[in-house]
Formats: sequence, C-alpha cells, structure tokens
Amino acid sequence: MTPTHTKKKNNRLYRYYVASRLLKGENPPGIVRSVPAGEIEAAVIDHVRGLLRAPEIIVATWREAHKQDETISENEVREALQDMDPIWDELFPYEQARVLQLLVERVEVHPSGLEIKFRMDGLETLVAEIRASLKNREAA
Repeated sequence: MTPTHTKKKNNRLYRYYVASRLLKGENPPGIVRSVPAGEIEAAVIDHVRGLLRAPEIIVATWREAHKQDETISENEVREALQDMDPIWDELFPYEQARVLQLLVERVEVHPSGLEIKFRMDGLETLVAEIRASLKNREAA
C-alpha cells in the first residue's frame, strides 16, 4: 500500500493508505482498497511491540546478534527487547518511525488481517543500540 492524504472541510488533513495495485489500474477481487493511516499504523506498532516480547523472536535475535558479538548473552537481548516497551512512549515520533523502519521490511493488508515481514538485521541493530545505551547509563 502507498501512503496518501486528502484535505476535506476546514482544511483538515486525512491520511490513509491505498492499494498500490489500484494505482496501477488493477482491480483484483478481494483487495483491500484503502485503510485509514492511524488505524493501520497503530495495529503495526501493537504487533511489533508484542513480537519483541515473544520468546522465539528473542532467541532468534540473540542467535543473530551472537554471530556479530560473542559476548552478548541471551538475557541481555531479552532485557534490551523488553526495555523497548516502557521506552517506546517516550520516543519522539521521528525515533518511533526510525525504529519501525529498522524492524519492518514490509506490511501487507489482506481482508483477513495484516502480514508483517521483519528485518532480523534490524532487530540486531536495535539490540546493539539499546545495549550501548544501557552500558552508557551504567558508566555514568
């Protein structure tokens, strides 16, 4: 889907996503034509935040991060990913968008729900950033 917007009465801006295939002139049956931006973005954020706590994501992230840094423990990865939840609401919208771009490769909207493809290398980068931040706090 492609982000777009329109202005209505009182110059109010309405953001939404429209199916890319529609923009190409295609109209396949069962396609989700458009969705409000706020709703889809909130659903993606909720899903990402939930997955960061999932044991299989923690283990997979640790395995990948361990290839880059053998000193990192599974517990450090778990703590780093779990620390994202309380930190998230304190991030500026720009930082939230950066984290999502780091973690999410693609979002597909289907009539039955969302399909989110993650970037494992993005999870590794996020863990490294959180780990460095925690070490800086401890040193201070």
